[in-house]
Amino acid sequence: MKRLPDVRLLIACTLSAVLLSIPWLVPHTGALALVGFIPLLLADAAADRIGIRRFFPYHFYTFILWNTLTTFWVCNATVGGGIFAIVANAAQMSLVWTLFRLARRRLPGAVPYVFLAVMWIAWEARYFEVDISWPWLVLGNAFATSTKSIQWYEYTGTLGGSLWVWLVNLGAFGLICSVADGRWHAWTKAARMCSFAGVVLALAGPLVLSKCIYDNYEEVSEGSVAVVIAQPNLDPYEKFESLPQSAQTERLLSLFDRGLADVPDSSSVLLLAPETFTSDVVVNDIGASPTVQAFRRYLASRPGTEMLFGASAIETFGTRSAPSPCARRYGDGWYISRNSAIMTGPDSSAQIYHKSRLVVGVEMTPYPKIFVPVDDFLADLFGLYSLMGRCEGQEEPSVLRFGIVPLGCAICYESVYGKFCTGYVRAGAQAMTVITNDAWWGDTPGYRQHLSYSRLRAIELRRDIARCGNTGISCFIDQRGEIVSSTPWWEQAVLSGSLNLNGSQTFFVRNGDMVGRISTLAFILLAALLAVRFIMPRR
Repeated sequence: MKRLPDVRLLIACTLSAVLLSIPWLVPHTGALALVGFIPLLLADAAADRIGIRRFFPYHFYTFILWNTLTTFWVCNATVGGGIFAIVANAAQMSLVWTLFRLARRRLPGAVPYVFLAVMWIAWEARYFEVDISWPWLVLGNAFATSTKSIQWYEYTGTLGGSLWVWLVNLGAFGLICSVADGRWHAWTKAARMCSFAGVVLALAGPLVLSKCIYDNYEEVSEGSVAVVIAQPNLDPYEKFESLPQSAQTERLLSLFDRGLADVPDSSSVLLLAPETFTSDVVVNDIGASPTVQAFRRYLASRPGTEMLFGASAIETFGTRSAPSPCARRYGDGWYISRNSAIMTGPDSSAQIYHKSRLVVGVEMTPYPKIFVPVDDFLADLFGLYSLMGRCEGQEEPSVLRFGIVPLGCAICYESVYGKFCTGYVRAGAQAMTVITNDAWWGDTPGYRQHLSYSRLRAIELRRDIARCGNTGISCFIDQRGEIVSSTPWWEQAVLSGSLNLNGSQTFFVRNGDMVGRISTLAFILLAALLAVRFIMPRR
């Protein structure tokens, strides 16, 4: 007879999913992630005690629910992509948990739990690097609205937060289990005090350290850049389907007029516009774009101003053979799609940066040598132009110069990748900009989560950030990750402010993701030990 799911285990798994979800849904609740795994860990241990050998449905249910509660909004942009993201991410989490349960059968004591923590962090670290990447729910992101608690991210990056989550969860779980099974009373008083103090230290130590850093950090200012951010509030379906580009440009420039009204005529000002504002740019001849021409006429009448804006661009190639697997036919040649940021002044010069971290499926085809032929076959089968995007980015981040000041420009999804964003600073960026279009998700937690990740980047890099969203939220963020000023959601708005310049580099920028590398090494060593234990017969 088939065994029915245990209600008590389902309740515990549901509680874990809810606790892990709340930090992404309710501001300033990151601390709940520090206990979020405890119900699941207790359910896992209880399943063994009551003879449930197949725990996979329980932990997979937990991760499906967690992913659904926090990232359901992806379905507003693409139903199929949203479902795939939820299921695929949950499946990878469940694979980690399955390997942990496997380790419990062969490794002694607390070692399987150490294996679980380092394996999870190693998976997160690798997730930032692969083509099919969706690191939205990296555990360290749980503190994105609790920035006063994680000022030490300038040393560890976001994965330092993931390590903190596991230290507290596993420490507290160990104490609960020791009390429940009676081992606590068999320990000496000194052992009990040490174990309790260890958990308290794991919980409170990072908080105390962060407060010390926060209270003593002084905003670095090696000069400043005046910025005017325009939020045109263009509905994406109207923008790409019915509203002429000339009307969009007129709306944007009228917002800049409002923002520049209070700026002295002699001031140098950077005008910041959102991602994919125009789609009439050919990289080979940027000046031929009617939008760029309109921008340059506007800038010529306002000396000292330059504009940084996003464009859906193409780059053409006159070669006989395709320059890359993602290239498409363009007359007798080829073209490659780009999601670009362009810096231009009133003259004919322009700088360009191509988005490197592209959204899987929507913007780019992963592992193109494999999946481009598959995409072509399916598109022909269903009579479509294409099922997946074919954008390509550049290999490494680069800076755009406002006058002589080097600035980084993270385009949309790139702002989720902390280690990647260190490349802007290593390339010389003294301040950061983020341009994005979050309108596809509607009024959901998605755009708020995306905004909060820019706050993490400000701490990791110790750079001021000017963020421009098509429909919001646009804002200025200081080097401690605090939002200095912001616009409302889904309103036309303009925001003026300044970016302090900082030429120094944080430990995280200089040394990269140490937590991820150490966790990966520990995982490899413990995985090797586990393999040996399975190969060698038990005595």
